[in-house]
Amino acid sequence: MAHSPTAVAEELTPEERQSVLRTLKSPRLLKTEVLAGLVVALALIPEAIAFSLIAGVDPRYGLFASFTMAVSIAFLGGRPAMISAATAATALVIAPLVESHGIDYFIAAVILAGVFQVLMGVVGVAKVMRFIPRSVMVGFVNALAILIFTSQFPDLIGVPWLVYPLVALGLVVIYLLPRITTVVPPPLVAIVLLTVLGVVFALNVPTVGDKGELPQSIPSLFVPDVPFTLETFQIIAPFALGMAAVGLLESLMTAKLVDDVTDTRSGKVRESWGQGVANIITGFFGGMGGCAMVGQTMINVKASGARTRISTFLAGIFVLILAVALGDIVAMIPMAALVAVMIFVSIATFDWHSIKPSTLKMMPKSETTVMLVTVIATVWTHNLAIGVGLGVLTAFVLFARRVAHLATVERRIEQHFGEEIAKYEVIGELFFASSNDLYTQFNYAEDPDHVVIDMYNSHVWDASTVASLDAITEKYAKYGKRVEISGLNAASLDLHGRMAGKLGAGH
Repeated sequence: MAHSPTAVAEELTPEERQSVLRTLKSPRLLKTEVLAGLVVALALIPEAIAFSLIAGVDPRYGLFASFTMAVSIAFLGGRPAMISAATAATALVIAPLVESHGIDYFIAAVILAGVFQVLMGVVGVAKVMRFIPRSVMVGFVNALAILIFTSQFPDLIGVPWLVYPLVALGLVVIYLLPRITTVVPPPLVAIVLLTVLGVVFALNVPTVGDKGELPQSIPSLFVPDVPFTLETFQIIAPFALGMAAVGLLESLMTAKLVDDVTDTRSGKVRESWGQGVANIITGFFGGMGGCAMVGQTMINVKASGARTRISTFLAGIFVLILAVALGDIVAMIPMAALVAVMIFVSIATFDWHSIKPSTLKMMPKSETTVMLVTVIATVWTHNLAIGVGLGVLTAFVLFARRVAHLATVERRIEQHFGEEIAKYEVIGELFFASSNDLYTQFNYAEDPDHVVIDMYNSHVWDASTVASLDAITEKYAKYGKRVEISGLNAASLDLHGRMAGKLGAGH
């Protein structure tokens, strides 16, 4: 019996749903990808213009970046359905270079940032993602939701009153339409409906065209006119390195978020160098560079249901077509329609479960603290790298404090062949945080002449622990007492054997 496209789609696993070939064979799935790409493109255009203004460059630099980044990453990236384009995070980092040295140095920095990202990808920087705790990830998601929401304030404050009912109508359509039909993405219906209302009734509300002039031609090859000297490198390298780090971090965090949403895995190393190559291509086509965009990615994956590289590729193609060929029509879209879409995305992105009283009561206070630090730092600085960095640092500090108390020492006096022995059993993982107090847990003056330190239920991880054991042995030696360290496992024995007595006094 033949299966309908719907039935076939429902039978696909999350991994199979990401297949471009399977999607091309299914009209239903292909339609989902095409419409998702269109919705994302409509949302990308005003943001690309706005980010260009943040960077202090002409809108075409942001629009061209959104086209080349999306199209390039569709082929090069390791995370299907993720959207990369011009972003505020990278624009803020590199903006001062435009004002101080002009557009050619700006584009040169974009290209160098891409080179740095390729190098980061090759050396395996993406592997550090395993060290980012879940609480930081939750904080990252919640902070992004807040930033997406607050970024709509400029289009909601000091605007004609008609904007508010239009935004409300857009949200009603987005939330209620899925109960009626899922044939087309609700955000697209909201955008079309509000645009028609704005045109038919000649509503005096801000539109996409008010954000800036759209380009009249397609991007062409652009080679920045800068001297290839060490001085030029010294000027652009700090900006390029900052852009590379911020862009890569945001991209990898977004990829992990999409992994969770789609229940699939992605190639983080490939995504790292893919972002770099995309930025190099973007720079040579006169774009301002960028990275993965959480808001647009959530529109693509959550709101529109896309899962393949097709939607990412088409989002870039549609940006170019809409901006260049259909610029006059796109310019008529009310900003209220896009604000409604972004508010929906922010609500859908926020992890509401993380702030439920029952969750907060169940969660360890350290986990909640890490989440709050990540949220506050990110929202306060508007910099994802700073927020995530402080969140990870907080998690490490709290973890170190917690495990510092996990190593215990138990003392007992035993008789062996008439000889009195003080036997200490050390239990737990010993590293710099937990071994610092080890020295203080022995009765040096009161113990008999023979002391045994049993390490069977512990593990020596670093030089700090070896130094602590040396200090204990030396302290007993001053009292004329002999120390025997026993029970070390193979790894601990090897480390202790190589380093014991060789770390120097006071170390």
